[in-house]
Amino acid sequence: MAIGRKGSRCIVVDGTTYRWRLRRRPTYSQGLCWLPSTYAVEHAETPGTTLVVTTNQPHASNWVGKSGAPVLPADVAVAVASALRQGWSPTRPGSPLHLDLSDEFTLAPASASSALGGLT
Repeated sequence: MAIGRKGSRCIVVDGTTYRWRLRRRPTYSQGLCWLPSTYAVEHAETPGTTLVVTTNQPHASNWVGKSGAPVLPADVAVAVASALRQGWSPTRPGSPLHLDLSDEFTLAPASASSALGGLT
């Protein structure tokens, strides 16, 4: 799973350049704040295994107006360093590594029933 260059940003962690990208539009579940925002990171020069980070914040473009902090480059650097300590090998091919940082994420107050217009 490679990250498209369009819309991605570069970051240097411990002398290595990575590219990262946050979805511009939320998924359906992120739009309703049922799931937190996620972003992907890969080695910039030799893409291999992708790091997928689940944050503890709602997507900034959610549809219910829940505010959250944006994903900052410093947050990405911390996630990359953590993943590397856990054994992530960004230049080797393989399945994506999932790093879940969503411990403090709270769902939107609206229930599924009200969000779907009572069609449950």
